Amino acid sequence: MSEALLKVDELKQHFPISRKFSVKAVNGVSFEIFPGETYGLVGESGSGKTTIGRSVIRLYDPTAGSITFEGKEISGRLDKDTRAMLRRDMQMIFQDPMSSLNPRKKVGDIIGEGLDIHKRYSSAAERTEAVGAMLKKVGLSPAHAERYPHQFSGGQRQRVGIARALIMNPKLIIADECISALDVSIQAQVVNLMKDIQEETKCAYLFIAHDLSMVKYISDRIGVLHLGYLVETGTTDEIFSNPIHPYTRSLLSAVPHPNPVVEKRRKSVAYDKNASGIDYEQGAEHNVGGTHTVLATAQELAQWTREAAGQ
Repeated sequence: MSEALLKVDELKQHFPISRKFSVKAVNGVSFEIFPGETYGLVGESGSGKTTIGRSVIRLYDPTAGSITFEGKEISGRLDKDTRAMLRRDMQMIFQDPMSSLNPRKKVGDIIGEGLDIHKRYSSAAERTEAVGAMLKKVGLSPAHAERYPHQFSGGQRQRVGIARALIMNPKLIIADECISALDVSIQAQVVNLMKDIQEETKCAYLFIAHDLSMVKYISDRIGVLHLGYLVETGTTDEIFSNPIHPYTRSLLSAVPHPNPVVEKRRKSVAYDKNASGIDYEQGAEHNVGGTHTVLATAQELAQWTREAAGQ
Protein backbone atom coordinates (compact mmCIF):
# COMPACT_ATOMS: atom_id res chain seq x y z
CA MET A 1 0.00 0.00 0.00
CA SER A 2 1.27 3.47 -0.90
CA GLU A 3 2.03 6.21 1.59
CA ALA A 4 -1.05 7.86 3.13
CA LEU A 5 -2.05 11.13 1.48
CA LEU A 6 -3.78 12.38 4.65
CA LYS A 7 -3.04 11.14 8.16
CA VAL A 8 -5.16 12.35 11.08
CA ASP A 9 -3.89 11.33 14.52
CA GLU A 10 -5.80 11.95 17.78
CA LEU A 11 -7.56 15.02 16.41
CA LYS A 12 -9.47 17.03 19.03
CA GLN A 13 -11.65 20.03 18.31
CA HIS A 14 -13.16 21.83 21.30
CA PHE A 15 -15.16 25.07 21.21
CA PRO A 16 -15.05 27.18 24.39
CA ILE A 17 -18.47 28.48 25.43
CA SER A 18 -17.43 30.07 28.72
CA ARG A 19 -14.48 29.99 31.09
CA LYS A 20 -15.58 26.71 32.61
CA PHE A 21 -17.33 24.96 29.74
CA SER A 22 -16.44 23.98 26.19
CA VAL A 23 -18.16 21.80 23.61
CA LYS A 24 -16.01 18.76 22.80
CA ALA A 25 -17.08 18.31 19.19
CA VAL A 26 -14.28 15.90 18.23
CA ASN A 27 -12.35 13.73 20.68
CA GLY A 28 -9.22 11.86 19.61
CA VAL A 29 -10.20 10.83 16.06
CA SER A 30 -7.58 9.02 13.95
CA PHE A 31 -7.77 7.81 10.33
CA GLU A 32 -5.84 7.74 7.08
CA ILE A 33 -6.76 8.39 3.45
CA PHE A 34 -4.66 6.98 0.63
CA PRO A 35 -4.27 8.43 -2.90
CA GLY A 36 -7.20 7.68 -5.18
CA GLU A 37 -9.51 6.21 -2.51
CA THR A 38 -12.75 7.38 -0.95
CA TYR A 39 -13.03 7.39 2.84
CA GLY A 40 -16.64 7.70 4.02
CA LEU A 41 -17.36 9.37 7.35
CA VAL A 42 -20.85 8.60 8.67
CA GLY A 43 -22.81 9.34 11.81
CA GLU A 44 -25.89 11.12 13.07
CA SER A 45 -26.30 14.90 13.08
CA GLY A 46 -24.04 16.48 15.71
CA SER A 47 -21.52 13.64 15.73
CA GLY A 48 -18.68 15.89 14.50
CA LYS A 49 -18.42 14.94 10.81
CA THR A 50 -18.43 18.46 9.40
CA THR A 51 -16.14 19.68 12.20
CA ILE A 52 -13.54 17.08 11.22
CA GLY A 53 -13.68 18.14 7.57
CA ARG A 54 -13.32 21.82 8.45
CA SER A 55 -10.46 21.07 10.85
CA VAL A 56 -8.61 19.01 8.22
CA ILE A 57 -8.79 21.82 5.66
CA ARG A 58 -7.89 24.33 8.42
CA LEU A 59 -11.08 26.37 8.46
CA TYR A 60 -10.83 25.60 12.18
CA ASP A 61 -7.60 25.54 14.19
CA PRO A 62 -7.39 22.07 15.82
CA THR A 63 -7.36 22.04 19.62
CA ALA A 64 -4.97 19.08 19.75
CA GLY A 65 -3.69 16.23 17.62
CA SER A 66 -1.75 15.93 14.39
CA ILE A 67 -2.83 16.31 10.74
CA THR A 68 -0.31 15.35 8.06
CA PHE A 69 -1.01 16.04 4.38
CA GLU A 70 1.43 14.96 1.68
CA GLY A 71 4.00 14.32 4.41
CA LYS A 72 3.74 17.86 5.83
CA GLU A 73 2.34 18.76 9.24
CA ILE A 74 -0.61 21.14 8.77
CA SER A 75 -2.19 21.15 12.25
CA GLY A 76 -0.01 23.92 13.67
CA ARG A 77 0.96 27.35 12.41
CA LEU A 78 1.25 27.30 8.61
CA ASP A 79 4.08 29.00 6.78
CA LYS A 80 3.47 30.65 3.42
CA ASP A 81 4.57 27.68 1.27
CA THR A 82 2.59 25.12 3.28
CA ARG A 83 -0.53 27.27 3.20
CA ALA A 84 -0.23 27.66 -0.58
CA MET A 85 0.24 23.89 -0.99
CA LEU A 86 -2.79 23.20 1.20
CA ARG A 87 -5.04 25.64 -0.66
CA ARG A 88 -3.88 24.21 -3.99
CA ASP A 89 -3.99 20.46 -3.30
CA MET A 90 -6.98 20.22 -0.91
CA GLN A 91 -10.43 21.51 -1.77
CA MET A 92 -13.91 21.34 -0.22
CA ILE A 93 -17.41 20.86 -1.60
CA PHE A 94 -19.86 22.40 0.85
CA GLN A 95 -23.24 21.10 1.94
CA ASP A 96 -25.43 23.99 0.80
CA PRO A 97 -24.62 24.90 -2.82
CA MET A 98 -26.42 28.25 -2.61
CA SER A 99 -24.86 29.69 0.53
CA SER A 100 -21.35 28.61 -0.53
CA LEU A 101 -21.49 30.52 -3.85
CA ASN A 102 -21.11 34.30 -3.98
CA PRO A 103 -24.45 35.59 -5.37
CA ARG A 104 -22.78 38.74 -6.73
CA LYS A 105 -20.27 36.89 -8.88
CA LYS A 106 -20.77 35.14 -12.19
CA VAL A 107 -20.16 31.40 -12.24
CA GLY A 108 -17.07 31.82 -14.43
CA ASP A 109 -15.47 34.10 -11.82
CA ILE A 110 -16.44 31.76 -8.97
CA ILE A 111 -14.83 28.76 -10.65
CA GLY A 112 -11.80 30.71 -11.85
CA GLU A 113 -11.05 32.38 -8.50
CA GLY A 114 -8.51 29.71 -7.55
CA LEU A 115 -6.73 30.21 -10.87
CA ASP A 116 -6.61 33.95 -10.19
CA ILE A 117 -5.18 33.56 -6.68
CA HIS A 118 -2.50 31.02 -7.62
CA LYS A 119 -1.69 32.58 -11.04
CA ARG A 120 -2.37 29.32 -12.91
CA TYR A 121 -2.83 30.87 -16.38
CA SER A 122 -0.80 33.05 -18.71
CA SER A 123 -3.61 34.84 -20.57
CA ALA A 124 -7.31 35.66 -20.27
CA ALA A 125 -8.06 33.28 -23.15
CA GLU A 126 -6.34 30.41 -21.32
CA ARG A 127 -8.38 31.15 -18.20
CA THR A 128 -11.65 31.22 -20.16
CA GLU A 129 -10.74 27.94 -21.85
CA ALA A 130 -9.93 26.26 -18.51
CA VAL A 131 -13.21 27.39 -16.94
CA GLY A 132 -15.20 26.28 -19.99
CA ALA A 133 -13.51 22.86 -20.00
CA MET A 134 -14.29 22.40 -16.31
CA LEU A 135 -17.95 23.33 -16.83
CA LYS A 136 -18.12 20.71 -19.59
CA LYS A 137 -16.54 18.12 -17.30
CA VAL A 138 -19.28 18.56 -14.68
CA GLY A 139 -22.09 18.42 -17.24
CA LEU A 140 -22.72 22.14 -17.79
CA SER A 141 -22.20 24.40 -20.80
CA PRO A 142 -19.31 26.89 -21.16
CA ALA A 143 -22.01 29.51 -21.85
CA HIS A 144 -23.16 29.08 -18.23
CA ALA A 145 -20.02 30.94 -17.11
CA GLU A 146 -21.88 34.23 -17.70
CA ARG A 147 -24.78 33.33 -15.39
CA TYR A 148 -25.24 33.98 -11.67
CA PRO A 149 -25.83 31.22 -9.05
CA HIS A 150 -29.53 32.07 -8.59
CA GLN A 151 -30.13 31.21 -12.26
CA PHE A 152 -29.33 27.52 -11.67
CA SER A 153 -31.19 24.64 -10.05
CA GLY A 154 -29.88 23.00 -6.88
CA GLY A 155 -28.20 20.16 -8.76
CA GLN A 156 -26.58 22.57 -11.21
CA ARG A 157 -25.30 24.75 -8.35
CA GLN A 158 -23.74 21.70 -6.74
CA ARG A 159 -22.02 20.94 -10.04
CA VAL A 160 -20.65 24.49 -9.96
CA GLY A 161 -19.31 23.77 -6.47
CA ILE A 162 -17.66 20.59 -7.75
CA ALA A 163 -16.15 22.50 -10.69
CA ARG A 164 -14.76 25.13 -8.31
CA ALA A 165 -13.09 22.39 -6.26
CA LEU A 166 -11.72 20.56 -9.32
CA ILE A 167 -10.30 23.56 -11.17
CA MET A 168 -7.12 23.40 -9.05
CA ASN A 169 -6.67 19.68 -9.81
CA PRO A 170 -6.50 18.83 -6.08
CA LYS A 171 -5.22 15.57 -4.59
CA LEU A 172 -7.90 15.50 -1.87
CA ILE A 173 -11.50 16.74 -1.97
CA ILE A 174 -13.58 16.98 1.21
CA ALA A 175 -17.23 16.46 0.24
CA ASP A 176 -19.25 17.72 3.20
CA GLU A 177 -22.73 16.20 2.78
CA CYS A 178 -22.67 17.57 -0.75
CA ILE A 179 -25.76 15.59 -1.82
CA SER A 180 -28.01 15.94 1.24
CA ALA A 181 -29.85 19.01 -0.11
CA LEU A 182 -30.57 17.42 -3.49
CA ASP A 183 -33.37 15.24 -4.87
CA VAL A 184 -32.67 11.50 -4.97
CA SER A 185 -32.32 11.37 -8.77
CA ILE A 186 -29.96 14.37 -8.70
CA GLN A 187 -27.97 12.74 -5.87
CA ALA A 188 -27.26 9.75 -8.11
CA GLN A 189 -26.12 12.02 -10.94
CA VAL A 190 -23.75 13.98 -8.68
CA VAL A 191 -22.26 10.86 -7.05
CA ASN A 192 -21.74 9.18 -10.42
CA LEU A 193 -20.09 12.37 -11.65
CA MET A 194 -17.75 12.31 -8.63
CA LYS A 195 -16.84 8.67 -9.30
CA ASP A 196 -16.12 9.40 -12.97
CA ILE A 197 -13.94 12.37 -12.05
CA GLN A 198 -12.05 10.27 -9.50
CA GLU A 199 -11.28 7.63 -12.13
CA GLU A 200 -10.00 10.34 -14.47
CA THR A 201 -7.99 12.50 -12.04
CA LYS A 202 -7.09 9.87 -9.35
CA CYS A 203 -8.04 12.31 -6.58
CA ALA A 204 -9.04 11.10 -3.11
CA TYR A 205 -12.32 11.93 -1.32
CA LEU A 206 -13.25 12.41 2.30
CA PHE A 207 -16.97 11.76 1.79
CA ILE A 208 -19.01 13.05 4.74
CA ALA A 209 -22.64 11.90 4.79
CA HIS A 210 -25.39 10.31 6.83
CA ASP A 211 -26.97 8.44 3.89
CA LEU A 212 -25.51 4.97 4.41
CA SER A 213 -26.68 3.57 1.08
CA MET A 214 -24.83 6.33 -0.80
CA VAL A 215 -21.75 5.92 1.39
CA LYS A 216 -21.76 2.18 0.64
CA TYR A 217 -21.92 2.93 -3.08
CA ILE A 218 -19.04 5.41 -3.28
CA SER A 219 -16.66 4.52 -0.38
CA ASP A 220 -13.69 2.15 -0.21
CA ARG A 221 -13.40 2.45 3.58
CA ILE A 222 -15.80 3.81 6.18
CA GLY A 223 -15.45 5.40 9.61
CA VAL A 224 -18.44 5.51 11.97
CA LEU A 225 -18.55 8.60 14.16
CA HIS A 226 -20.60 9.08 17.33
CA LEU A 227 -20.45 12.03 19.74
CA GLY A 228 -17.02 13.02 18.46
CA TYR A 229 -15.50 9.52 18.72
CA LEU A 230 -14.62 7.19 15.84
CA VAL A 231 -16.27 4.04 17.19
CA GLU A 232 -15.62 1.72 14.24
CA THR A 233 -13.70 1.79 10.97
CA GLY A 234 -13.02 -0.70 8.19
CA THR A 235 -13.62 -1.48 4.55
CA THR A 236 -17.13 -1.08 3.17
CA ASP A 237 -17.64 -4.87 3.16
CA GLU A 238 -16.40 -5.21 6.74
CA ILE A 239 -18.72 -2.50 8.07
CA PHE A 240 -21.84 -3.61 6.21
CA SER A 241 -21.42 -7.39 6.46
CA ASN A 242 -19.96 -7.62 9.97
CA PRO A 243 -20.79 -4.55 12.11
CA ILE A 244 -19.37 -4.98 15.63
CA HIS A 245 -20.17 -1.80 17.57
CA PRO A 246 -23.82 -1.57 18.71
CA TYR A 247 -24.06 1.99 17.37
CA THR A 248 -22.99 0.81 13.90
CA ARG A 249 -25.56 -1.99 14.04
CA SER A 250 -28.20 0.55 15.05
CA LEU A 251 -27.33 2.81 12.12
CA LEU A 252 -27.45 -0.06 9.61
CA SER A 253 -30.75 -1.36 10.98
CA ALA A 254 -32.37 2.00 10.17
CA VAL A 255 -31.56 1.83 6.45
CA PRO A 256 -34.80 1.27 4.46
CA HIS A 257 -34.90 -1.73 2.13
CA PRO A 258 -36.27 -1.37 -1.43
CA ASN A 259 -38.00 -4.75 -1.25
CA PRO A 260 -41.39 -4.12 0.45
CA VAL A 261 -41.54 -7.69 1.77
CA VAL A 262 -38.14 -7.36 3.47
CA GLU A 263 -38.91 -3.79 4.58
CA LYS A 264 -42.08 -4.98 6.32
CA ARG A 265 -40.02 -7.38 8.47
CA ARG A 266 -37.15 -4.96 9.13
CA LYS A 267 -36.69 -4.02 12.77
CA SER A 268 -34.66 -1.00 13.85
CA VAL A 269 -32.20 -1.58 16.69
CA ALA A 270 -32.29 1.20 19.29
CA TYR A 271 -29.03 2.51 20.76
CA ASP A 272 -28.73 4.77 23.78
CA LYS A 273 -25.17 5.44 24.91
CA ASN A 274 -26.24 6.50 28.40
CA ALA A 275 -28.43 3.44 28.93
CA SER A 276 -25.79 1.10 27.48
CA GLY A 277 -23.20 2.13 30.06
CA ILE A 278 -20.48 2.44 27.40
CA ASP A 279 -17.73 4.93 28.22
CA TYR A 280 -15.91 5.98 25.04
CA GLU A 281 -13.14 7.66 27.02
CA GLN A 282 -12.19 4.31 28.60
CA GLY A 283 -12.17 2.44 25.29
CA ALA A 284 -9.20 1.60 23.10
CA GLU A 285 -8.92 0.63 19.44
CA HIS A 286 -9.06 -3.12 18.90
CA ASN A 287 -8.32 -4.77 15.55
CA VAL A 288 -10.89 -7.43 14.65
CA GLY A 289 -9.35 -8.43 11.34
CA GLY A 290 -7.77 -6.62 8.39
CA THR A 291 -8.36 -2.89 8.68
CA HIS A 292 -11.49 -3.39 10.80
CA THR A 293 -11.05 -1.68 14.19
CA VAL A 294 -13.53 -0.94 16.98
CA LEU A 295 -13.36 1.51 19.89
CA ALA A 296 -14.12 -0.53 23.03
CA THR A 297 -12.74 -2.11 26.16
CA ALA A 298 -11.64 -5.73 25.84
CA GLN A 299 -14.75 -6.91 27.70
CA GLU A 300 -17.10 -4.84 25.53
CA LEU A 301 -15.44 -6.06 22.34
CA ALA A 302 -15.79 -9.71 23.39
CA GLN A 303 -19.47 -9.19 24.21
CA TRP A 304 -20.27 -7.33 20.98
CA THR A 305 -18.41 -9.90 18.88
CA ARG A 306 -20.48 -12.70 20.42
CA GLU A 307 -23.68 -10.73 19.78
CA ALA A 308 -22.70 -9.99 16.18
CA ALA A 309 -21.84 -13.67 15.56
CA GLY A 310 -25.24 -14.69 16.89
CA GLN A 311 -27.14 -12.50 14.44
